[in-house]
Amino acid sequence: MSTTASPIPDIPDSARLVGVYNANGGMLGEVSYVIGKLRGTTHCSLCDISHGRSVRERKDWTTALDQLPLPLETVHLNEMDTATARAAGGNSPVVVYLDGDHDRILLTPADLDSCAGRVDRFLELVTDRLAGTR
Repeated sequence: MSTTASPIPDIPDSARLVGVYNANGGMLGEVSYVIGKLRGTTHCSLCDISHGRSVRERKDWTTALDQLPLPLETVHLNEMDTATARAAGGNSPVVVYLDGDHDRILLTPADLDSCAGRVDRFLELVTDRLAGTR
């Protein structure tokens, strides 16, 4: 994760991003998600971006985290802190922007779907949204 100040103007040094998966964490949550995915009853486009078809994070994803202008933490539905849950507003998967004053959804489920599992597209969307260009 990047620990340097954001290169985008007007973003506080304390700002952070949180990606919320559309799944619960823990063994039961993970197994439930895999079963739902196999049955076609569960989908998480953030999982597609960060993990692809694996249970482990993709190498290009972990490399990409260092290229983001802000630190990004990923959490499962049952792991959200209060600020993340409030900003997400019951939506998942999402990426939320948190700075304490302007907490909000940065990438919606539809935005994440539009990435079609591509890490490069995810990076582009996050950077553009933070810069206010999309």
